[in-house]
Amino acid sequence: MPEYQHWLLTKQGHVATLTLNRPDAKNSLTLETLSELRAVTADLGADGDAWVVVVQGQGDHFCIGVEVSVSQWVASRPEPLYRETLREMQRALDEFEALEKPTIARIQGFCISAGLLLALCCDLRVASERTVFSLPEVKLGLGVVMGTQRVVRAAGIAAAKKLILLGERFDAEAALGYGLVHQVVPPEQVDAAVSALTGKLLKLPPRTLGLSKRLINQGYALSLRESQDLEIDAQAELLDSPDFQEALASFLEKRPARYRGK
Repeated sequence: MPEYQHWLLTKQGHVATLTLNRPDAKNSLTLETLSELRAVTADLGADGDAWVVVVQGQGDHFCIGVEVSVSQWVASRPEPLYRETLREMQRALDEFEALEKPTIARIQGFCISAGLLLALCCDLRVASERTVFSLPEVKLGLGVVMGTQRVVRAAGIAAAKKLILLGERFDAEAALGYGLVHQVVPPEQVDAAVSALTGKLLKLPPRTLGLSKRLINQGYALSLRESQDLEIDAQAELLDSPDFQEALASFLEKRPARYRGK
């Protein structure tokens, strides 16, 4: 697997594990970390043998967000450079969110600010019941510039206003209630819960999962007719897929499918 300065990328079978590797800084994000994430995303997208991606933080915490010193430095730049730097930071998360492979966030410790936004870029999110969440940007005079609408789309407008305008910490059960995570388990059961999800995903045709993710992410902002046209285009991509034929054959023959990721 490729090597990076701030991320560890490993693979076991068809499961790639992406680890944010800055434990001494509670896995805070820097411009270099986000830039590297774009390279990681490109490498994962090109790896046809990686069918599912698990995202986690090294050590005790998932991610505490962008380093304050980075935010201060970005804010000190002339406005044109300030705007472009923020766009580059946004693109890092946008590109990872658009990765056409199912992604699972394994969340523990602090999941704060842009760390929560990174988790929201993942398709499924499993949290330890001891996880601490917050979106404290308002207390620093900042907006949630890397994904206000990610919070709105996951939690709804009413909950998003409460979380963003107050900037208070909340626990994993509250995050579950808001729809920010899909599953909350005791710390010692997080790995088993993530493994159970990856096991379910690995039984399904990888290309179909990727296209289904594209339909959800892109179709959300389209009209009903436009989204239905997108569905037709996506299904047409699968007509010559060996896995599509295997899915039909295994269903008719009442046997487990044997997918190849093609």
